[in-house]
Amino acid sequence: MWTAARALAIRDLQLLLRRRGDALQPALFALLVVVLFALALGNEPATLSRVAAGTLWVAVLLAGLLTLDGLFRGDAEDGSLEQWMLAPVPLAWLVLVRVATHWAVTALPLLCVTPLLAELLGLPRAQLPVLMAGLALGTPLLGLLGAVVAALTIGIRRAGVLLALLALPLYIPVLVFGAGGVAAAAQGGDPWGGLLLLAAGLVAALVLAPLTAAAALRIALT
Repeated sequence: MWTAARALAIRDLQLLLRRRGDALQPALFALLVVVLFALALGNEPATLSRVAAGTLWVAVLLAGLLTLDGLFRGDAEDGSLEQWMLAPVPLAWLVLVRVATHWAVTALPLLCVTPLLAELLGLPRAQLPVLMAGLALGTPLLGLLGAVVAALTIGIRRAGVLLALLALPLYIPVLVFGAGGVAAAAQGGDPWGGLLLLAAGLVAALVLAPLTAAAALRIALT
């Protein structure tokens, strides 16, 4: 299993090196969203600081939707998914490896630039650890949920809009708990409630999402 995981991760990274711009798209898109919010709300530091956490969460969520359609579509078009099914390892394991690699090359750079974006919006530095903890738990959860939706729509051509419509209802609780934890910290409350819910959701998704996505891929290719 680990040999197959390493081979798949190396293949994904080699393909990424040929399309270096794809890895930067989510971070650039999030930067664009933050800049547009800052311009629309004016130069009032107090106003920007109040909406900073919610703006960053929305930017991360939309940036994740930007690359979701390509999670399995390229493999379906070149026949790699059929090879996945013939491989002597569980399909759910390969799905989990793909989601982990996708998170590492798209969401991880976004997490690295989040402190800079937070500074741009004037987020109080005391709230930054809560925001980063929420994003560290929330972004892999969003990736796992998105993998299920991407697998369900793999047989539909140009499923971008439909994929977003199906994914958003699943993403909204993650957004509420993540931004709510920062809001609770800003009001002097306990942010652990939202973070623990995100952690519980991530654990459940790590178990259920790869199995569900694998079943959806099998149905789509049969």
